[in-house]
Amino acid sequence: MNAAAQTPLETISDPQQKALHINLDPSRFGAFAEIGAGQEIAKIFFHVGGAAGTIAKSMSAYDMLVSDSIYGRSGRYVSKERLIAMLDHEYKLLIERLDASRGDTTSFFTVADTVSARNFAGTNECHGWLGIRFQPTPKSEPCDIVIHVHMMDRDNVRQQEALGLLGVNLAFGAFYLSDDMNLLLEHLLDGVTNKRLEIDYIELRGPKFEGFDHRSLTVALLRKGLANAILFDVNQRPVPPTEFFHKRPILLERGSFRALHHMFPDLVGACKNQLATIAGENEQEAVYVLELTLNNILRAQQSTDDEVLTVVEQLCKYGHNILVSNYSEFFRLTEYLRRFSKSPIGFIVSAALLPLLLEDSRYKLLDGGVLEASARLFQQNVRLLTYPVESSLFTFYLDLIKFNLKQIAYPDSGMITASSINLTNVNQHLLKFLVESGIIIDVPVKEAPTQA
Repeated sequence: MNAAAQTPLETISDPQQKALHINLDPSRFGAFAEIGAGQEIAKIFFHVGGAAGTIAKSMSAYDMLVSDSIYGRSGRYVSKERLIAMLDHEYKLLIERLDASRGDTTSFFTVADTVSARNFAGTNECHGWLGIRFQPTPKSEPCDIVIHVHMMDRDNVRQQEALGLLGVNLAFGAFYLSDDMNLLLEHLLDGVTNKRLEIDYIELRGPKFEGFDHRSLTVALLRKGLANAILFDVNQRPVPPTEFFHKRPILLERGSFRALHHMFPDLVGACKNQLATIAGENEQEAVYVLELTLNNILRAQQSTDDEVLTVVEQLCKYGHNILVSNYSEFFRLTEYLRRFSKSPIGFIVSAALLPLLLEDSRYKLLDGGVLEASARLFQQNVRLLTYPVESSLFTFYLDLIKFNLKQIAYPDSGMITASSINLTNVNQHLLKFLVESGIIIDVPVKEAPTQA
């Protein structure tokens, strides 16, 4: 055993030390293939010294035709499909060339990434796919760890730097911490912060990870602060938001959904029709998701991830895609979804939510108050699609959230709509503008027939 191996592995938090530790481990040898942000991961291994003991090959293929000739054509160059093609190709070459000469004592690996770092104009989605294929022991079947990352630094150089540190952490975690995935996740952002990188999807493959619950691992990304939002499809499978929402119109309904009501069975269809009218004929059909904030699910600090999965499971039984987030402010959802799509977005809300959205006290931390929050919520073709609430129920909701009823006037009976609400303060002018300009829309819906 070499000297570096004497250090308890879970205590190594500096990425440069991690890279050196790997370089000094004679049992690890592999290839690096990086596209889109420079060869930032391999660069760290070269800089710390001893890289000849670890790196068999480091390469990049920036030109699309060159990349296609090596890895095959792909619908999107920054995608899981392209990353897997890179891992397949580079790992196969590594085994073909080196297994006979050193396979008995070497655990081979391939690290790959395909990334869209910030372009010169700053107009692109800054994200990437990173993955490692590795043998846990010599001659063993390989395993994969694949992640999707969103980069939040505002300049290209810092994005490259952060990506390199993440890649080193991923390799180190795969080699030495993957028996405890919670430990691996806790060290995945060593040397960077969740203000710079957000990991919203992780996938494990191979015999080492058989039987692993990917749903729990995905929830752990959110609970540990690595992600701000995670997505499950109708089959309760974690899915990458970047591929699910990519360039699609989005219809999102926010709530706790502990009791699914069927007062308006045609609500979603009516909202899709409204959004389709706004989007135009050339747009695809909108994807529909239910969104829950983490605080709406967890009843106490000591709550477990199983509570999140229980709610997700219950909602998926009704055929819904589920987004779970930690966004307490509504406008942050707009900013989040705009990473993936410039198409129209429709938020389905109860009319009872409107007074809360336009309440000044909710936005004390914003310099521009409710005006800034509204501008950020309704930016770039966003609509609030509101459904009506019966007057007594409307009052009950406002009492429940302790809303000051002196700030609002509305009919004593019948259905309350966005058009029938009158705020008694200056924000009524803002509400009137949003309704008359078609930003807030009363959706025409039919109540479910009453049971005899």
